[in-house]
Amino acid sequence: MTKNPHDKDVEFIRALAELLNENGLTELQVKRDYGEDDSLNVRVSRMQTAAAVPAQQAPAPIAAAPAAAPVSAAATSPVAEGAEDPASHAGAVPSPMVGTAYLSAEPGADAFVKVGDKVEEGQTLCIVEAMKTMNHIPAPHSGTVKRILVEDGAAVEFGSLLMIVG
Repeated sequence: MTKNPHDKDVEFIRALAELLNENGLTELQVKRDYGEDDSLNVRVSRMQTAAAVPAQQAPAPIAAAPAAAPVSAAATSPVAEGAEDPASHAGAVPSPMVGTAYLSAEPGADAFVKVGDKVEEGQTLCIVEAMKTMNHIPAPHSGTVKRILVEDGAAVEFGSLLMIVG
């Protein structure tokens, strides 16, 4: 039995993610050339949670500002849920893959959803681009968008929280 040639790419990407975690790196990018028209370009990055940013990077306000921006914008929303840990919320929507999150279908277009919008199960909340493929992230259940925890164009990793739908 021969393995699918892309199985080795998946193993390689998993190894990069482990390397990222083991060495405390925030981003890693590698390009593999297999031939003239065949290559693999991978970027693996880690998005810090909003609660960890002030504690870990308080001396560097420039580095902390981008990660804190979506949370502070959501916190001023009338439907925000205070200081509750977003990961513990039953309506948390995690990223199913490593990639880049987009809140609209194309630059300049209206966002798929905004805080306070009512959504139906299966409705597109955002897109995560992975390996040049646009993956629509559906609402896991009907409800209201309580918080948007990611900025448009931000790198996300597997399990990073994108939104809360309550």
